[in-house]
Amino acid sequence: MSPVPSPTSDRPSDYLAADAVVDHEHPSIRALIGTLRPAGDNPAERAKAAFLFVRDQVEHVIDAGDPRVTWRASDVLRERVGICHAKAHLLAALLRAQGIPAGFCYQELSALHGLTAVYLHGKWSRLDARGNRTGAGGEFSLDVEKLAWPVDTARGERDHPEIHPAPAPVVVDFLMTVEPGPGWYEKGLPRTL
Repeated sequence: MSPVPSPTSDRPSDYLAADAVVDHEHPSIRALIGTLRPAGDNPAERAKAAFLFVRDQVEHVIDAGDPRVTWRASDVLRERVGICHAKAHLLAALLRAQGIPAGFCYQELSALHGLTAVYLHGKWSRLDARGNRTGAGGEFSLDVEKLAWPVDTARGERDHPEIHPAPAPVVVDFLMTVEPGPGWYEKGLPRTL
């Protein structure tokens, strides 16, 4: 059973903020929002459109065999490639740009896996825009978690239910300093927070 997501900040504005990673005020992110909006003004439909864009239109570096490293949301959008954490940064930026609160959650699998949490219908829901290749199964759902990878506690894996307003510093530091190239993600991707 998945843990109940819980925010680490009680200030809703923290989950709407822009920063160096979640740069949702960037013109390219603002322009994309204009093209993603479904008819009407249903926040859940807008969140789903953002999720599907990130999941399906931004390649995961491992699936694509891509040597580039991205971490800032606007760079992920420009390059259309990123690891799970980078994709979570872009999804959070797309949600926040629309006034939808979003944060960051993590799973400890073979390495630290990044998720996005969204606040809609009076509750937090975790979303995994990693991409549905190589056996991953992430789907948009606000009611039942449909993450890319289930946690196997027998293998020592664990869920972190905390919803952070900013990406984990250990993740951002790694992405900002690792050298691009084949298999860069195998060169110290954090295993824990």
